[in-house]
Amino acid sequence: MTTIPTPSSQMTEHTFASHDGAELFYRAWLPFYQAKQAIVIMHRGHEHSGRMLELAKALDMPDTALFAWDQRGHGQSPGPRGGAENLGVVIRDLEAFFQHIEKTYAIAREDIVLVAHSVGAVVAAAWVHDYAPRLRGLLLGTPAFQVKLYVPLAVPLLRLKEKMLPGGVVKSYVKSRVLTHDPEQQRAYNEDPAIFKEISVNILLDLFDTARRVVEDAAAIRVPTLVFSATQDWVVQTGPQRAFFERLGSADKEFHTLHGFYHAIFHEAQREVVFNRVRAFAERLFVKPPVKLAPLLDADIRGHTRSERDELAASRDCLSSRLTRFVFGTLGRLSHGIDLGWKAGFDSGRTLDYVYQNKPSGRLILGWFMDKSYLESPGWTGIRWRGQMLQKVLAEVLAQAGSRPHLVDIACGGGRYILQTLHDHPELPVTAVLRDYQQPNLDTAKATAENLDLTDRVTFVQADAFARSSLAALNPAPDVAVVSGLYELFNANAPVLESLRGLADAMPPGTRLVYTNQPWHPQLKFIAHVLTNREGQPWIMRRRTQEEMDDLVTAAGFIKERQETDPAGIFTISVARKL
Repeated sequence: MTTIPTPSSQMTEHTFASHDGAELFYRAWLPFYQAKQAIVIMHRGHEHSGRMLELAKALDMPDTALFAWDQRGHGQSPGPRGGAENLGVVIRDLEAFFQHIEKTYAIAREDIVLVAHSVGAVVAAAWVHDYAPRLRGLLLGTPAFQVKLYVPLAVPLLRLKEKMLPGGVVKSYVKSRVLTHDPEQQRAYNEDPAIFKEISVNILLDLFDTARRVVEDAAAIRVPTLVFSATQDWVVQTGPQRAFFERLGSADKEFHTLHGFYHAIFHEAQREVVFNRVRAFAERLFVKPPVKLAPLLDADIRGHTRSERDELAASRDCLSSRLTRFVFGTLGRLSHGIDLGWKAGFDSGRTLDYVYQNKPSGRLILGWFMDKSYLESPGWTGIRWRGQMLQKVLAEVLAQAGSRPHLVDIACGGGRYILQTLHDHPELPVTAVLRDYQQPNLDTAKATAENLDLTDRVTFVQADAFARSSLAALNPAPDVAVVSGLYELFNANAPVLESLRGLADAMPPGTRLVYTNQPWHPQLKFIAHVLTNREGQPWIMRRRTQEEMDDLVTAAGFIKERQETDPAGIFTISVARKL
């Protein structure tokens, strides 16, 4: 159970309940009076928060609360050592920790600087990328954006092993003598019983994948950021650290090269240099109010994702893309899912319904295997994750929406996730209106409602999800409005904002909006160069960063309260309250 601490100038120990109920351990150093600002410290892989005590003491910032947690599977936190269901669980733990700090200590995240080391730095950077928190600052110490694995083809072999025989761990053979030059720190590392050598295979692979997408899309991060890089780092590659820094979207960023330092910069012989720079960075940010960044309402015109989209469109007719389109459009039609995509559009409601069913089928054995591979692609796997998350979030939001909540989905497609949620929770006396502009989608949704015996609770309306006046006239006004998988299909922000404002016109204060976003996709190039949309045109998507999507929601008159992200960081589900 979460403990409520008593303010003290000494270190105290506590736990907080994370998103799944796991009680995670953390240490706190609190002023005798209410702190208005804080620093959160994250340890490296294999270690624990106790290893960061010297940093906490050296910062010597009596007006600032300090927090250091034990990541799940580390130190005094539960879980298999070095393991978790996936790295997304750990990233979400960090979101839960910040929610705990905000609620328990009344310190807003815009008044917090996050300091993270190595693997912890990757988790921290991914959290800032995926959840778009309004942090005061982010400091990454030798981030493990690319771990040095000295076995040839280690990552491909581990992927094959994980697919054929899931589970297991990889043991680190990194010695203390290549972590720090300080003999006493080497001895402390060797004698610490809470330090372990293993990391689960799935977490190691997730670390590589997460780090790659964060480095590639660092432009999405606009938080003031400092990066430390060590010239004699035997643990991680330094090139990706520089690439991350150069791509950062923040106008306030620093890159410090620590000459002669090993990887464990917070335990090196000259660590006071690092401590002083950490303190100077935090004090510089705390001495003035947080910078109010301009909302990203015009990112569709001049943002980095607009440039990315334009490049995809310009390169679509290269020889390799034409060959891939030919194979996918001929041999690929043996797969029933691919054939449906060519007929109805790969972004259509009918295609999504097929993906949700996740039952491979095709002509001949080859067609079946092609369909299985198609359904297991990262994008469609993410879609199914999104469906599961959406049903979970919807059930939770509806349970808190009053005695007889009314729900509206403004672009329901086949309506599967809404209808399945209502069917799975008969205790919720929900009425719903499912709207869509395509009659075939509504017909599919009606058939599903009949099969689930929900026709007395659900009505269906053919309508335009971007018509502000139509949305503003919703009657009865919704207690919960849902926009799932819609805005991701449209590149321009103006119609999205009009749609959101229409909902805001109809919804009373305190009601909830549930919306999705796609801040990242590993198959953007393939989709743009090969697939077609519901209108038969090339399906060239423009991603919206989470910050951009949240800015649109805020501009319409809502305030975001919570978010869930799928393990691959492709799709998000957010809940916002009408102001």
